[in-house]
Amino acid sequence: MSSYPLRVPDHIMEQARAAAAEDGVSINQMMVAFIAEGLGHRRGLKMMRDRAARADMGAAAVVLDKVPDVAPEPGDEIPPPRRPSHPA
Repeated sequence: MSSYPLRVPDHIMEQARAAAAEDGVSINQMMVAFIAEGLGHRRGLKMMRDRAARADMGAAAVVLDKVPDVAPEPGDEIPPPRRPSHPA
């Protein structure tokens, strides 16, 4: 196992300590879990970008062209766009 000195801003460290206390684990366990979660998220995003780069948009269009043009079931309608609120 490796060790790495890490400088963490006070406000982030406070949140990490609170999360560790809530979960009943050490701050070290919590930080390792946070790092692993972040790396997993990053790996997932990279995988999606890589797959998107290999996408065949023409083939996707052929599949989508086969979808019947029918009205959505009740409750599945696309809501109308929201109007931007203007400050008074």
